[in-house]
Amino acid sequence: MNVPGWQETPQGLDRTFEFNDFSEAFGFISRVALVAELHKHHPDWSNSYGSVHICLCTHDEGNKVTAKDYELAIAINALL
Repeated sequence: MNVPGWQETPQGLDRTFEFNDFSEAFGFISRVALVAELHKHHPDWSNSYGSVHICLCTHDEGNKVTAKDYELAIAINALL
């Protein structure tokens, strides 16, 4: 499966989002947190100023990329 902007790597399904500033990035993180909670699937992420990196993998499946990860990636893209 291919989700625009996301790349499957050995670590998981990855994407880096760029925003104008920290406030926009943090607002995005907050929205992603709410969507992740609804999906009961939580990302690994990091934030540096206006950049947010998200890595999705299913920990209880041995840190593999599964349908849950693709579903959450689609939902995250819908926030943009």
